[in-house]
Parts: sequence; structure tokens; C-alpha cells
Amino acid sequence: MPQNDNYLAWTFNSQTSFVPIFYQGEIVGFCKADIAARMTEFLNAQEKIYKALRLSCLDYIRKSGGDTLRVEELMRKYIARAERPKYGSRAIAAMLRDRQIELNVSDREFIRFCETYKLSFQELKEIYAGEEIIDSQLGPISRILGMSIEELIQIRDGVNKTTE
Repeated sequence: MPQNDNYLAWTFNSQTSFVPIFYQGEIVGFCKADIAARMTEFLNAQEKIYKALRLSCLDYIRKSGGDTLRVEELMRKYIARAERPKYGSRAIAAMLRDRQIELNVSDREFIRFCETYKLSFQELKEIYAGEEIIDSQLGPISRILGMSIEELIQIRDGVNKTTE
């Protein structure tokens, strides 16, 4: 143990207080009051969104005459579609959209920007539509995004194809 008089293994701060966080009547943790308030507000909003998704899926299934026992399956499909893609053309399309936002330019300006890197408007449109990205497009896209062609190939092809 250090011999420094300023070092205390145990300390007490009466100015800091923690409040309990409850979930379904059980204490699940303690936080500072301001953090606890923000956290519970966020978690309750997430639960409302989940319930709204469940209700809308149930309504859809009932109107279409489907089996209401498959509501969880339909919810999983919608949630999967809403997640940001990690691999494939859609992932690269999302990265291109992010780049446009990062540059803070309009659609027209971004198209011109891409064309200066030899990625045509038609090619950009096809990428956004989810069509396959061919090898000859990797160079221009890598320069637009500021990343290596190898990184892009991994994103385009996904984990499974790179490990085969």
C-alpha cells in the first residue's frame, strides 16, 4: 500500500447521492438523479416504440387475415430491416449518404462531387438502389469515402465471403 498521506483507499462524499432505478417493481441499479431521470425517460420511450410496433404488426396481420401468433416474427423482420446494414451494397450506400452529410452538400452537389472521382450519377443511383457494386467502382468509392479498397471489399462482400 502506498505511504502517501493523500492516498485514501476508502472515501466518502456526502454531496453525491444516488437514487434507485426500478424495473417492474425491482431495483436494478443506482445512478445520480439527473442521469437516472434521462436514462429512465429513454428506456420508457423505447418501450413505447416497441409496443407501437407490436400493435401496428398485429393490426397488419389482422387486416391481411394472417396468423396473429406470428406477430413476433413480423416484428423481428421489421427490426432487422430498420437496422443499419453492416455489409453489402446497402452498407456502402449508407456510408455514401453519411459522407454527403459530413460534407454538408445538397444531392446535386454530391452527385457532382462523386462525378469528379469518376463515379457517375447512374452508378450512384444503382448503388442507392442496392445493386451490386462491381470492382471497377471500388476505386472511386474508396476515394470518395477516404478508405482503402481492401476495407471496401470487406464491407461489400461481408464476413462470410472473406472467410470462405
